[in-house]
Amino acid sequence: MGKPSDLVQGTLDLLILKTLSLEPLHGWAIAKRIQQVSGEVLQVQQGSLYPALHRLEQQGWIRAKWAESETGRQAKFYALTAAGRKQMEAESANWSRLSAAINLIVSEA
Repeated sequence: MGKPSDLVQGTLDLLILKTLSLEPLHGWAIAKRIQQVSGEVLQVQQGSLYPALHRLEQQGWIRAKWAESETGRQAKFYALTAAGRKQMEAESANWSRLSAAINLIVSEA
């Protein structure tokens, strides 16, 4: 297997929102979950993840709260808001439409 790919531009917000739709997580756990669910294909770098989390929080799509992590250390846990769930649904629909169009072009004989 090759090395994990960088994320396609513009998909990180959707991946974070979708990941947080399951349960609140801290930053490292968000990155790890995306990597695991993608079969180790997608890898989110800290330099991309934390600015994205800050931006999503500023937009009101996620909220953050300090709590104890599984290692006993304090960590900032992020949770999806109602507005974030609505945004995730809109972005998911856009992604489905875009990826279907790309598949049509790529799979053309």
